Amino acid sequence: MMAAMESAGEKIKVWFRFVPREGWLPQDTEGLWATTLGDDLAVVENAAFLQDGVAEGDVVRYRTGSDGLHWAVGRVSSSGNCTIRVVPIPSGPLGRDPLAVHQRLAVFGLGGEIFSEEFPLIAFTVPAGADFAGIKALLAQGQDEGWWHYEVGCGTDEWWSA
Repeated sequence: MMAAMESAGEKIKVWFRFVPREGWLPQDTEGLWATTLGDDLAVVENAAFLQDGVAEGDVVRYRTGSDGLHWAVGRVSSSGNCTIRVVPIPSGPLGRDPLAVHQRLAVFGLGGEIFSEEFPLIAFTVPAGADFAGIKALLAQGQDEGWWHYEVGCGTDEWWSA
């Protein structure tokens, strides 16, 4: 049976496979919303909680598996956006409150999504034109002061050199 071709502009979920990290969430796949461009290409529409090396706005190539799922096979182009993940330290001054974390970073105009109430991990998209140096300084300060742990899921050359 032939798989149906997606038409450009259709919303699909593109799935990524990876090796789970020790001491982290046990999942080995993550689905990200994307808008098809046609020709097995799609633009990622949200920040990744688990998959490294991809940011909102990036273009990925996918293949539709026999299971009917769209599996990412690689990133075709970078949007220049970055992905950072922040999880509040329960015993810290922000408690387990993801909104308190979001408020600290709101000055930079970052949009974020919360993984779940049980695990208040926030995945933020850092736009290409953002104040990378200022964001990095605040992330480091928050980690030093016991507010949160953070990691960079997808950084650009501009991010690393800021």
